[in-house]
Amino acid sequence: MSIQLQNKNLFNSNLLNYLLKVIPGCLQQHIVFKLKDNAITLTTNNSNLLLLLNFLKNNYFLQFKSLISITAVDYPDKKDRFEVNYFLLSYKLNTRIIVKISTNDVTPIKSISSVFSSANWYEREVWDLFGIFFSGHPDLRRILTDYGFEGFPFRKDFPQTGFVEVRYDDQKKHVLYEPLEITQEFRSFDFISPWTNIK
Repeated sequence: MSIQLQNKNLFNSNLLNYLLKVIPGCLQQHIVFKLKDNAITLTTNNSNLLLLLNFLKNNYFLQFKSLISITAVDYPDKKDRFEVNYFLLSYKLNTRIIVKISTNDVTPIKSISSVFSSANWYEREVWDLFGIFFSGHPDLRRILTDYGFEGFPFRKDFPQTGFVEVRYDDQKKHVLYEPLEITQEFRSFDFISPWTNIK
């Protein structure tokens, strides 16, 4: 039976207070923010990730049994440049929780495919596009790019044109992969908003 609540803000506030009492050691930071409805965002670390997700999934009162998605965001100016986001849904409570964890280029994140079987493909996608390694993953290989693809295309420092050019050759009757011969200087990032000085 789903809980129908008039005040979603009050409900999420009570849910957050419950989580802080039951699993305070797993949380580094907690934020309640507005999407279409309010959602709770929890930040944890690699050592507590499996414990937190197991608790959210298997707790009788919560039952966040559905992993909606895993995605990542690249912040090249930060020390831990990647932020991995896990989106969970509880059918029982009709609410969502976002669990965030930060990592760098070389530190692996624990695979959660033992907790959520759907994480298998989501983690492969994040590995393929961002190069974030998931330790303990049963089959971590590329899923969207070609087998010989070099680099990770969703990283901010990946060249917009890529490294190779793909074209079909009518005379040879097959697809050719050729090195791209466009010179590109090192890209530097300017994080200053162009709208800050507009009156």
